[in-house]
Amino acid sequence: MHTAEQHGLKSHSDGGWDFSKPVQTRSERFSSTNVSDFPEVTGREPSWKFAPINKFRALFEDQLDGSKYNFEVTETSGVSTGWVARDSKSIGRIGVPEERASANAWTNFEEALHIEFSDESSKTVILTRSELGKTARAAHTVIEAKAHSQGLLILQNEGDANITENVEIIVNEGANLTVVSVQEWNDSAVHLSSHFATVGKDAKLTHIVVSLGGEVVRLNPSVHLDNEGSETDMFGAYFADAGQHIEQQVFMDHAAPNTKGRVTYKGALQGEGARTVWIGDVLIRRNASGTDSYEQNRNLVLSPGTRADSIPNLEIETGDIAGAGHASTTGRFDEEHIFYLQSRGISAAEARKLVVRGFLVEVIKQIGNEELEERLQSTIESELEQSGIA
Repeated sequence: MHTAEQHGLKSHSDGGWDFSKPVQTRSERFSSTNVSDFPEVTGREPSWKFAPINKFRALFEDQLDGSKYNFEVTETSGVSTGWVARDSKSIGRIGVPEERASANAWTNFEEALHIEFSDESSKTVILTRSELGKTARAAHTVIEAKAHSQGLLILQNEGDANITENVEIIVNEGANLTVVSVQEWNDSAVHLSSHFATVGKDAKLTHIVVSLGGEVVRLNPSVHLDNEGSETDMFGAYFADAGQHIEQQVFMDHAAPNTKGRVTYKGALQGEGARTVWIGDVLIRRNASGTDSYEQNRNLVLSPGTRADSIPNLEIETGDIAGAGHASTTGRFDEEHIFYLQSRGISAAEARKLVVRGFLVEVIKQIGNEELEERLQSTIESELEQSGIA
């Protein structure tokens, strides 16, 4: 367990730790794997102030079902998949929960799903979860790429769900791993997930999040570039409909020299009450000389009654870097783009459709699996049809 004191922090004189006040340094947030170390959630905490907590209180207040669940996975040589006990040495190597829902998942899971890539030739694995049901559930997954291995893992989520979970991703020296998490849940599903990743020397992680379904989807990835020459690309694409809440709190931690990171998240919103939240934290530590880092979030508003919160944060502890920056935009259609397409004989409706599709497909194309890319593009087409802009 990581305590506040271990992070160089001290509690207030009354003996309590004030979770309602933001920590100015990203690395100094309180963390623990024990849910009882966190106070009850009020919705005023920095981690929760954007979230509709009343829709998922059971996930951080009640006992959760932490048993094994059914899944389907493609059998591939050089890739192993199976359950391991919670006291396995495979668990707990990277990341500690920084909020109550994540800690509750860690406290309640019984066994972890372990996925390991070991082949130096690239392997593709698709793991599908579609039978989680509506019972409040906890889960834990460990994904590891052994040294110099290559792989693409697609985590396909669909059906009903009411789940909080943690995912550990370990990319060892010289490995190249792509992890894609696709959320196509049913309309009433709730999915809270924390991804913790560490990237080894001269290794690369590509992390992609695509969220198109579910009532509440909150997926927060933290990637730690802990070794010299480590690299990450973090992508996200999301489409929020009426009454849907999609949230991402991204953390990229440059903790070693000569690391490189890119964050690109793009979302579209349509319908009354559609809500998206993106918070991007980048930390360049004192010893991370030669860092090359950039993050951006772009949001496209398709109708009135929507809200997109976009908050980039950049913390730099050394001046010896190759470059660092961030960008954030939220707006409606670019009328110049629409006019240009109309001048080429394309109708206004079709022009708007092309603009939105191109806006999101830029991220979808990063997946590297043609079948999935085509299917997600078809899903986006359906979203656009329903929005009435197509």
